[in-house]
Amino acid sequence: MISYLKGVLSDIQRPGGNKIILTLEVNQIGYDLQVVARLLSSLPPLGEQVQLFTHLQVREDQMVLLGFGSREERDLFRQLVSVSGIGPQMAMALIDTLGTEELVQAVVSGNTRLISRTPGVGGKTAERIILELKTKLMEWRQQTGLVLMPTGGPAVSIQEDVEVTLLALGYSSSEILEALQAVGQNTTLSKSADPEAWVREAISWLSR
Repeated sequence: MISYLKGVLSDIQRPGGNKIILTLEVNQIGYDLQVVARLLSSLPPLGEQVQLFTHLQVREDQMVLLGFGSREERDLFRQLVSVSGIGPQMAMALIDTLGTEELVQAVVSGNTRLISRTPGVGGKTAERIILELKTKLMEWRQQTGLVLMPTGGPAVSIQEDVEVTLLALGYSSSEILEALQAVGQNTTLSKSADPEAWVREAISWLSR
C-alpha cells in the first residue's frame, strides 16, 4: 500500500520494551513508524529529511506501520513473516539482532546457533526459518546482488563453530565477518578445515 515515505524526522519515542517509534512528517502529516534499534545510528538529526521503506501490518484491533532503512531490509522482513509462527515483532527482532546480510547468510548456511541469538528465537524456530527460507533467500540474494559471506571465508562445515567460538570470546558479528574476510586471503588457511586455525588467525587479526 505504501512503498516508502520521504519526509522530515520530527520525533523519536521509546514507549517501552524494545519498541522504537519514529514520527516522520510528510506534507504536514505525521506518520508513526516502528523501526529496529540498529536503524538509529544511520538516521539524520531531528529536523532533517529521511526516506524509509514501509510495510503496513493490519490486525483486527490496529494498523502498524513498520519502517526500514532499505528496500532489501523491508523485503527480508516480508520473507520472515511468511514463515509459520514468525510474527512481525519476532521478524523485527531477527533483523535488529543480526542485520540483513548476516541474517541471510545465517539462513543460507544453515547456522541455527547464530539465528538463535535473537531473543525469543529457539532452536526449533531457527530450524523452521532455515527449512522454509533457505532456497528462497539463496535466489533472492542473487536477484538483489546482496553481498554475503566474503570470499575466502571458512567452509560452511566449520563456519558455525568458528563464529560461535569468536562470539563467545566477546567479538561482535560484524567484527568476526571482517576478520574472516581478511584472514581468508591467506591461501594456506583458506584450504584449511581446522576451525581452531581459523579462530587463532582471526583473534590475531582482531588484536592488531
